[in-house]
Amino acid sequence: MDELFQRLTNDLLMKNDQLNEQEARMWVELLWEDFETTRAKAGREYKGKEMTESIVKQWIQNYGPKLHEMNLHTEKWEKRINRGKPH
Repeated sequence: MDELFQRLTNDLLMKNDQLNEQEARMWVELLWEDFETTRAKAGREYKGKEMTESIVKQWIQNYGPKLHEMNLHTEKWEKRINRGKPH
């Protein structure tokens, strides 16, 4: 999974030069987790990591350039994205 996440992180870094590598990796992990969690809560059948990878790639393509502008409203996301940033 680490290799897969690294590829997705690199894809995101190519789309958004406002993120550093740590932030991009965190976004990849959060998008992955959010998709799989939402799908499971909806009672949908698990389609494997290939399906999740495809969706995360699509999100990176569509939203990657603007992720650094996202206003995070959930505590879970805000804490994880802002981890390591100076306050």
